[in-house]
Amino acid sequence: MIQHLQSKTTLYNGVEMPWVGLGVFKVEEGEELKEAVKAAIRFGYRSIDTAAIYGNESGVGEAIREALAENGLSREDLFVTSKVWNADLGYESTLAAYEASLAKLGLDYLDLYLIHWPVAGKYKEAWRALEKLYKESRVRAIGVSNFQVHHLEDLMAGAEWKPMVNQVEFHPKLTQKKLLHYTKEQGIQLEAWSPLMQGELIHDPVVQEIASRHGKSVAQVILRWDLQHGVVTIPKSTKEHRIAENGSLFDFELSDQEMERIDALNEDRRVGPDPDNFDF
Repeated sequence: MIQHLQSKTTLYNGVEMPWVGLGVFKVEEGEELKEAVKAAIRFGYRSIDTAAIYGNESGVGEAIREALAENGLSREDLFVTSKVWNADLGYESTLAAYEASLAKLGLDYLDLYLIHWPVAGKYKEAWRALEKLYKESRVRAIGVSNFQVHHLEDLMAGAEWKPMVNQVEFHPKLTQKKLLHYTKEQGIQLEAWSPLMQGELIHDPVVQEIASRHGKSVAQVILRWDLQHGVVTIPKSTKEHRIAENGSLFDFELSDQEMERIDALNEDRRVGPDPDNFDF
């Protein structure tokens, strides 16, 4: 059961991953970033998600070190994720990118390392590098981001290990039903980036009505909807009160009817790039 902020899902390789984490996409290096990460850990978050392309791994690492000391925690208490960027996809270049991320973060290992985008012709070599890191116990779990069903099938056809996680854009306007069903079938944990659709969903009348019925915010209802779908969620915020609010999801439950009403908002609408049609 998902009962509190430190509740975890068990990935198919036995590694435990928190259901809720803090995302730091587009948060620049500096005090705001550090304070957000420290506030999240202080409040009880145990998962932090960054990426090479975010350009903030050094600040995240610094904040983690300070937060561990301030809260009497050890490195093992945290689950830290980063991602290899498109320009570094390739066998040797992915291995080098991993070392670079570790050095910036100031960590000895990552809990999860992901291929950021399914760049055609490149992700299989990168995956081979991730498998090597995993087999050498340099990383606790490996996965992908923004992979559709056909990318997963293509990758797994020649892989030794299936991805343990697939992190994708997932929210009530993009419910990814087919992908969610497929990943559950395969034992791959789905994780939501941009769960709040970059704020676009705050004014949705259906979610507003459900939120007022529960005495919760729209954000809390949507994040709870993620969890009840069995999807790990990593809302991004730099404001302490929002970080606290986004983590307060465990004293209410959405009914089946409410879940269906939110599901029905789907428009297959993205705020981020289409994984089948991106050029970066």
